[in-house]
Amino acid sequence: MSNMSNERQIQDEDLMDVAHDQEQAHRLRKALKVLADNPNVGGKLQEMAKEVLSGRMGMKEAIETPGYMNALGDRLDQMRHAAENQTMAEREESRAQFSEWQHKQEEEEDRERAERDAPSLNLVTGPRKGGGGRGHR
Repeated sequence: MSNMSNERQIQDEDLMDVAHDQEQAHRLRKALKVLADNPNVGGKLQEMAKEVLSGRMGMKEAIETPGYMNALGDRLDQMRHAAENQTMAEREESRAQFSEWQHKQEEEEDRERAERDAPSLNLVTGPRKGGGGRGHR
């Protein structure tokens, strides 16, 4: 496993031949790393990810290799199904968490508003345009 670390690792720039922009290149490299490091991936796909990450094979070349693309297609389908299956439950949970968070935010805003409005309004609004004298309105 240690030989992976001292091997040359490609940078985001190395994927610019297939990526549309820096952001996409970065996401692609992260995805390849996940594929290369995840023992559940295995087979052709993991082999491809490792080849590309080490710079032994270009991403363009990998895309043009039929075996790799089929493996990638299958894998993406699996990942999509897994994502679809987990999302309903997760969506419900995150929706609950979000509304709880929103509720807290609103309570805090109310409390801050109460504190802010209490002393005197013109302290908060600061100097008027064309300022100079703060005392008179």
